[in-house]
Amino acid sequence: MSLGSSWVLVSRLERVGARLGFSEALLGIVAAVAADAPEITAAVTALAGHHPQIGAGVVLGSNVFNLAALLGLAAVLAGRIALHRRVIALEGFIAVWIAAVCLAVVLGAFGPAVGLGGVLCVLLPYLAVLGAGRRRLRQSALPAAWVDWLLSAIVEEESELEVAIHPARGRLRDGAVAAGAVLVVVGASVAMEQAASRFGTRHGIAEIVTGGLVLAAVTSLPNAVAAVYLARRGRGAATLSTAMNSNAINVTVGLLAPAIIVGATPSSGPATLVAAWYLGLTIVALLGAYGGRGLGRRHGAVIIGAYLVFVGVVLAGP
Repeated sequence: MSLGSSWVLVSRLERVGARLGFSEALLGIVAAVAADAPEITAAVTALAGHHPQIGAGVVLGSNVFNLAALLGLAAVLAGRIALHRRVIALEGFIAVWIAAVCLAVVLGAFGPAVGLGGVLCVLLPYLAVLGAGRRRLRQSALPAAWVDWLLSAIVEEESELEVAIHPARGRLRDGAVAAGAVLVVVGASVAMEQAASRFGTRHGIAEIVTGGLVLAAVTSLPNAVAAVYLARRGRGAATLSTAMNSNAINVTVGLLAPAIIVGATPSSGPATLVAAWYLGLTIVALLGAYGGRGLGRRHGAVIIGAYLVFVGVVLAGP
């Protein structure tokens, strides 16, 4: 139910985005927000229940899984995710910054409040740039060189649509279907989360395994479906945006903000391992994409292989 509804969800969001004139990156953000509800719900519930390892594990483990499934698997199945270098640089800077801040918080270098501020200081301007449009961007107070570079990145992003399959312009019905699909995705994912939690408790499985591997994977399935769908339709920038912005949303809304509210700390040895792997795999994926002007099957296989090593390390730890 979760996978089928995810496919319906992203296809309808694509039509709604065409109607509203969304850029590729903005479409990726919308798809990520819609599909991130399961991870965020699980993480907030765990942190509120004073299970910081499960909460941090769900968020950080989901981010590692996202890189393997949304970029690695999508590249393998689609054959290639074509990307322009300015698009990679724009998305990549934000992604690496947020992953580094997340690792610093988990290591205890500073608290969740400082970490949230550090994330928002780059995330909010990024969202403002995506929603501003060319005319408003030229009228902004940014230096001319910055505006020219950002406009070039947006143009390169939009040029990818020339080889993509253009969706039909959406109607009100598409928005209603997408809303219904979100409810099904969340409901099915909650059922999977509850089953995994009970299974882990019954059989004495470590919390980091339950959160960082099991729940991280099952709650990320909607995002994986969305990325494969977009990649196979030639929408490379939207695929990259879905992966990177899903991770950013997870860290911001699923980990740092709840940690401030409930006073929980995600710091622990296993959480540090997962956070470090999240940062490292983000850098590896972006370097591969930048060097190859996109991700091919070989790059995808490397990313998937790194995730399988991560699974082995986490299972060996407990």
